[in-house]
Amino acid sequence: MTDTYADPGEPDVRGPGWYLWWLVTSQWRRILLGATLGTVWMVCLTLPPYLLSRAIDDGLRSGHSAALVGWVAGLLGVGVLNAFVGMFRHRTMTRIRMDAAFRTVRVVVGQATRLGAALPRQVTAGEVATIGIGDVWVVSGVLTICGPGVGAVIAYVVVAVLLFSVSPLLAAVVLLGVPLLSVLVGPLLGRLQRVGMVYREREGTLADRIVDIVGGLRVLNGFGGKEIYAERYRQGSRALQADGYRLGAVTSWIEALKVGLPMVFLAAVTWLAARTAAQGGISVGELVAVYGYVAVLVVPVAFFIEGGLDLSRGLVSARRVIRFLRLEPDDAVRRVTAQAPVLPSPLRDPASGVEVAPGKLTVLAAARPAESTTVVERLGGFVDSDVTWGDVRLDAIDPARVRDRILVADNEAALFSGTLREVLGGRWDRDEEAILRAVHAAAARDVVLGMPDGLDSTVDAQGRNLSGGQRQRVRLARALLADPEVLLAVEPTSAVDAHTEAAVASRLRATRTGRTTVVVSTSPLLLDQADLVYYLHDGRAVAAGTHRELLLAHPGYRRLVARTTADEPGPPAQREPR
Repeated sequence: MTDTYADPGEPDVRGPGWYLWWLVTSQWRRILLGATLGTVWMVCLTLPPYLLSRAIDDGLRSGHSAALVGWVAGLLGVGVLNAFVGMFRHRTMTRIRMDAAFRTVRVVVGQATRLGAALPRQVTAGEVATIGIGDVWVVSGVLTICGPGVGAVIAYVVVAVLLFSVSPLLAAVVLLGVPLLSVLVGPLLGRLQRVGMVYREREGTLADRIVDIVGGLRVLNGFGGKEIYAERYRQGSRALQADGYRLGAVTSWIEALKVGLPMVFLAAVTWLAARTAAQGGISVGELVAVYGYVAVLVVPVAFFIEGGLDLSRGLVSARRVIRFLRLEPDDAVRRVTAQAPVLPSPLRDPASGVEVAPGKLTVLAAARPAESTTVVERLGGFVDSDVTWGDVRLDAIDPARVRDRILVADNEAALFSGTLREVLGGRWDRDEEAILRAVHAAAARDVVLGMPDGLDSTVDAQGRNLSGGQRQRVRLARALLADPEVLLAVEPTSAVDAHTEAAVASRLRATRTGRTTVVVSTSPLLLDQADLVYYLHDGRAVAAGTHRELLLAHPGYRRLVARTTADEPGPPAQREPR
């Protein structure tokens, strides 16, 4: 298999067939080896009938013991050889399928990373899940055609040639009969592809629905909507079940024909060969050979049908994969016409009237947090807007340069599984001293001390083995460790107690001294640390100043902060655990 971290290459997304061909050409040397081993293995299956017929005619009938022993030894040698070839063929084909699967996984993960914030807006979580869990392996299974499939074609030709030496009539029957068997299954393969596409689409929709239900279970319980969504899921599940029955019916017919048709064909050719032998047209040994050839031919015919089945399924899954790979991030259509400012420069959002001064701590406060978050999304370049950075429009700058210098620290940002050190470091290789400084600034030292192996302790996916307050501080420590030129933090202390929040507020200001920082919060402890506070109403900045200035001059801001203070529970123990 290719190296896990190697570049998978540029996938061909012109169509599902082209994508499958790209998987083949990406490992053509291994494919060639698999085809060679598959051919040798399949052709070797045709040799025992010939050797057996010679042993009967040259040894048993004529009474030549030496000839009999020689042909039997040859039969044994071919059997041993084919056992070893079959073993290496299976290993090679397994490597081919795994390479194709991992290559597809890498391009899908790479595409998800490229889409970034646009991913949840363009494709559902259920769709991504079904691609990663099911479609990847279905697509990889198609590459079996490259090994035993190629060998089946060559074995079919070899059998026809061997039969021609025995009886041209029998050879003609085989040459015409095998393609006819494949043609009989063709309509079912087309139906399988159509039904499979409907099934896969519904499966993705249902998976997305269960993700939504699980993710919003607490909210659904709160307003009594759990049963409504559960009933919708049951209806979707019943519809998926009906589609599954239809898919299973088509598949069962194909599987039955895969076994039954070759047996009917075997019986017909054997009957014809027996009549020919009875009439003296072929010898007893040749009759045995014909039976053996056609019996062996059952294997290639089964591979033909199974290959068609795999290809039909693979085209359905490949179509879903390339549809995902064709998605473009929101900034893909942007034209890079300007360079990012060389020096720290102000960020201006005309839609809200917010101007972020370089090197200062700015806090956005609003009664509806979504209003402040929307401003942050514009300042971070995640949505189309007229935001300027210095004298140039933010959307005219290369998005990669924007991401290098402006970091949006979302309160719900994902935490991937790994050690705490890896979770905090992200894609940067930081020394332990820098990590501990960031941990201290985020008031998360107790998180490190409370885990069994400190920074080397394992964090579950999404931080499931951490409390809400711990996850929040780990996210903040990760953002501070990145040390971006501009940090946009959304509600970084909403899940911690007042004592911890005070420590975070003072340390955040000290750590980010001289760096541009924007925080979304209505906490008086954070507001009091700000160089400038913007009070937002209906998405617009209606007042700006220091926290104390706004308390004195603006009644709406005063009511907002007073409400926030009144909402604070008394004892820290009543807050969510850290």
